[in-house]
Amino acid sequence: MKRRAVTRQRPPWMLVPPAIVGVLFLLLPTLGLLIRAPWSGLARIYSHDNAASGVDVAAALQLSLLTSLITAGVSLVLGVPLAWMLARTNLPGRALVRAVVTLPLVLPPVVGGLALLLTFGRNGVVGRYLNDWFGVTLSFSRTGIVLAQTFVAMPFLVVTMEAAFRAANRELEEAAATDGATRGQIFRHITLPLVVPAIIAGTVLCWARALGEFGATVLFAGNVVERTQTGPTAVLTAFQNSPEEAIALALPLMLVAVIVLVALRERWLRAAVVS
Repeated sequence: MKRRAVTRQRPPWMLVPPAIVGVLFLLLPTLGLLIRAPWSGLARIYSHDNAASGVDVAAALQLSLLTSLITAGVSLVLGVPLAWMLARTNLPGRALVRAVVTLPLVLPPVVGGLALLLTFGRNGVVGRYLNDWFGVTLSFSRTGIVLAQTFVAMPFLVVTMEAAFRAANRELEEAAATDGATRGQIFRHITLPLVVPAIIAGTVLCWARALGEFGATVLFAGNVVERTQTGPTAVLTAFQNSPEEAIALALPLMLVAVIVLVALRERWLRAAVVS
C-alpha cells in the first residue's frame, strides 16, 4: 500500500485564533489540576491510614488496577474472535452485531449501568435466575465491576481489531492455505502475528477505558469503601469531604491517559496516512 505524502503548510490567519482558544480550553483544566495538586501530601493521602474523606485512596486505586487488568484479559479473549468474525465473515445479521458492539461507545455509561442492573441485577431478567438457581449475585460486587468495565471498554478492542483484520495481508494466508495449512494453523501462525501491534493497541485502549470507568460501575457495582469503590467512583466521594484527596485520586488516572495517548500516537498517525 502506498502512503500519501503529509504536506505541512502555514494555516490561514483566520484559523489560528480559534485553534489557540480550543487548545487552551482543553489544556487549562489539566493545568489547574496539576497546580492545585497537594504534591507534598501525596504520600500521606495514598497511605492506608488516611481516611479524612471517607475513602481508602490506596484500596480504591488498587481495586481499579486489578479489575481493569482482568477486564482487559476478558476483553482480549472475547473481543479478538468477535472482531475476526465481523471482519472476515458474511454471516447474516453481521451489521446488527456490529451495531450492538459499538453501542456502548455512544451510550451514556450510566445508561449502560442501568441496563446491566436490569439484566444481571438480583431481580434482573437474567440475574434473578442466576440468584435463584445458582446463588450467584453479580450486582454490587467486584465481579460486577469487571462486567461494567467490560461492557464499556471491550468495544474499543473490537473496533481496533476489526480494522486490523480487514487490513491484514491475505496473500500470506492464501499461500499458507495452498501449502495445506488448516484454518486454525493459519490463524495462529499467520493472521495473529500480522495483527500483534493492533492487539497491543486495542488492549491498552481497553484497559485505559476500564481504569477510568465511572458511570456504569457506580450504578451496577456500587461505591462501597474497600469493596466496590474504584478510583473514579472514589473521586466523587472524596471531593465532597476532601478535595485534596479527590485530586490525588485523579492524578494517577490522568497520568495513565497521557501515557496511553503518547504511546499510541504514532500508530494513529500512521493509520491516518495509509491509503
